[in-house]
Formats: sequence, structure tokens, C-alpha cells
Amino acid sequence: MGRGTAAAVAVLAALTGCTVQTPGGDGEPGSPVRIELPDGTPSPARTPAGGGGTAGATPRDGKAPPRVLWAPGDSGRDVRELQARLRQVAWLFEGPTGTYDEATERAVSGFQDKRGLPRTGRTDTVTWQRLLGMTREPGRWDLYLMGGQPADPPDARCRTGRVLCIDKTSRTLRWMVDGRTLSTMAVRFGSEYTPTREGVFSVYWKSRDHVSTLYDSPMPYAMFFSGGQAVHFSADFAARGYAGASHGCVNVRDEAAIADLYARVRDGDKVVVSW
Repeated sequence: MGRGTAAAVAVLAALTGCTVQTPGGDGEPGSPVRIELPDGTPSPARTPAGGGGTAGATPRDGKAPPRVLWAPGDSGRDVRELQARLRQVAWLFEGPTGTYDEATERAVSGFQDKRGLPRTGRTDTVTWQRLLGMTREPGRWDLYLMGGQPADPPDARCRTGRVLCIDKTSRTLRWMVDGRTLSTMAVRFGSEYTPTREGVFSVYWKSRDHVSTLYDSPMPYAMFFSGGQAVHFSADFAARGYAGASHGCVNVRDEAAIADLYARVRDGDKVVVSW
């Protein structure tokens, strides 16, 4: 093939987008004709073999992809809000936990697919704006529906001795010995019709496998401190969080944590319940 013919073929390939191959030394097809681009001309954006876009890739429509706000592995208060809003539109039924886990990724992916958005499972600015428009601002207990909220400073009456220091404001129980907090756990209280009593009490009876005679409901690891009110594990709290309430007892949702606490607490230890 002469130089003029080769040049004509190259021009034709550039105009038509065809792949032109010349015979190799052994008669097999050789490499495609390569057309050099002028200096300063950007090369087309490439997509990795896995199918995902690169950080600087530009889609065919020329628009930059929306910025990703949160993705699997992220954690924090903003992730809690994302999860709380996904619960409002029934795409998530767990948490909020504050950790962008597999359940959150599936919920985001489903939400995106339902609305014709790219199904990435990552929360980008477009996905977030759509979700904001469909939900309300979550309150404190929406964010901590299943517990995990930070404890407030302990009541002054908890500073000495062995104390179950229970705070209704932060919904937490601290196990304290001589002013030191040894463990902290989320707790739930009675409703307005069956409120948990406030004040200073003491543990007067422990019952490992207790069952309520009044409500016929299990109360494992019960530590009674005021009449029929006790600190105990609640399977309902573990399942529904603050969507429910007790009949006046202090519910704990972490069974391992209260099992350990039950082993440490003695009859006569102080119980402080305060706002």
C-alpha cells in the first residue's frame, strides 16, 4: 500500500469511526490504524473494566456525575439522619445505627431504582435532595431510635458508692463505682400512663429468669428497686426501640450488657433515677 493510499484510509477511518486493520507480517490482522490527536486535545473518558466511573470521568452527556456524600463504610451523625429519613419512607427498618452498612446500601439502592436514579447504593447529592423532599427533619429520638445516644453527666447523687445511675433525659444507664463509670447502656422507660418513678432507691431483689405475674411477660435479669419496677432486659425494646414503652420498668435492649451488669450488681446497691 502506498503512502497516499494509507493516508486516505486513515482519513476515512477518522471520518467514519471504523476500525481499519492492516495485515501483519504473518498474514494475520495487525493493530488498528492509530490516529494521533493534536496536542491539547482531551482523550475520551474511560470506564474501568468493573463498570464504575472514575472520579474525573465525564459521562457522554457532558455532565459531571453528582458528588457522593456518604458511602458504605462511612459513619457519624449525618449517616444517622440518612437512615432516619430512609425509615420514614419505609426503605429501611433497622437502626439508625450511624454506620453505613449493607442494609443502608440496599435501602439507598432501592430508593434510587424506584425513582429512576443510577442504582449505586451510594448517597450522592441528587439522591439526598430527592430524599429530603420526601421526608421531615428527624428529631433526637428518631436519630437514636434503637439507642446509642451519648450519656449526660451523672447526677450528683451517683458520685459515691455502687450505683445504677439512670438518666431519663439521655435515656441511659451508667453503672458507677466510687464515681467511675464502668459501663453505659441505652434504656427505655414507662409511658405517661405507667411512668418510671424518680428518686433514690436500692436493689432489694434480683431474679434471673423473672416473668411478670401482672403482664405475663418475661423480665430476664430483673433487678427490682421500687415495688414492681425493675431494671431488666426487654426483647421488645431490642426489636422496636423507642417506638414502644415499658409498664414502668427500666428496659435494657443489650442482653449481653445487662447479663454482665446483673452479675456485678448486689442487693443493696443504690439506684438513682433522675431527669
